[in-house]
Amino acid sequence: MSVEPDAEVDADAGTDTEIETSGDTDISTANTMRERADESRIKLWVLLKANRLLIAGVLGLAVFLALVGVGTMAGIAGNLESGDTKGTIFSTLLGAIITGTTLVVTISQLVVSQENGPLGDQHERMSNTMDVREYVGDLYDGPTPVDPSAFLRRLVEETGRRAEALRNSVADSDDDDLRAEVDEFTESLTGNAETVSDRLDGATFGSFGVVFAALDFNYGWKIFQVERIGHDHADAIDPDTERLLSDLRTALSMYGPAREHIKTLYFQWALVDLSQLILYAALPALVVAGATLAFFGSGPVPGETLGVANVLWLVAAGFTVSVLPFLILVSYIARIATVAKRTLAIGPLILRGSQR
Repeated sequence: MSVEPDAEVDADAGTDTEIETSGDTDISTANTMRERADESRIKLWVLLKANRLLIAGVLGLAVFLALVGVGTMAGIAGNLESGDTKGTIFSTLLGAIITGTTLVVTISQLVVSQENGPLGDQHERMSNTMDVREYVGDLYDGPTPVDPSAFLRRLVEETGRRAEALRNSVADSDDDDLRAEVDEFTESLTGNAETVSDRLDGATFGSFGVVFAALDFNYGWKIFQVERIGHDHADAIDPDTERLLSDLRTALSMYGPAREHIKTLYFQWALVDLSQLILYAALPALVVAGATLAFFGSGPVPGETLGVANVLWLVAAGFTVSVLPFLILVSYIARIATVAKRTLAIGPLILRGSQR
């Protein structure tokens, strides 16, 4: 069982098995996305971890081979000898490249334009940011790191420290169930925190590494467990333990908005990269589509190579290069949409039926 639809893809990193304590209460839960969402590791690797240009290249190769294969088996190479057929294909592609590139870049710029605003808005943003930094710094009595990975890592490590303090506070409690549940909960939390901390160590913002590691900390389920333990064992909890529970809940609660902020910054970063890559890919796509239309669109392309008509090779290659901007868009949006879907909820809410 899990709470938030997000986490790391690597099934071997930070996974906790469900453990039942007295009263059939599940304390631990799987922390990885593959375990919690019951997804294939290969599928999640393709959607999230793999380099986006690699995915776009593989998609392009698949398109090229599919066109050649279907064209060869269907014996339609003769149809491509007609100038009308090639002309229709590449004239349509030419218009689609220009329209699609303009649309995608415009949408991306609209997203980035949210950062623009008058001086008053910028001052408010700065004030809010500094307030949060000061509040987070008070959690561990030190300066808040400026590097995104170090910022999240410090929060994760602080939750582990507070969980250990909570376990120590109930070590002498007469409530056996309380000691058992807190011990199991602390083992789960500290193990997850150590794994995520190691993955965040040295991760560079701009790549997907920071967000990728941050998703593996299942903070929502941990908040719920803190609240449940405090409620179920209220009679056995002294004021010091109640304060430690509150402190741990605060640290876990701060991780949610901190991670969402870093995720939002990454989305904006990725959309800017996407706009640039589409612009770069659109230029050769326009050249190839235009050249094919101008030089080969009205005449036959004789001969064969490797048993395949040259006209089929030409059309397949030209079509693949022409749709490359779209394939780059697909590879980036697949990652952004997957992360967005699995982080819709902030806090202890269960959205996926497989996790209930």
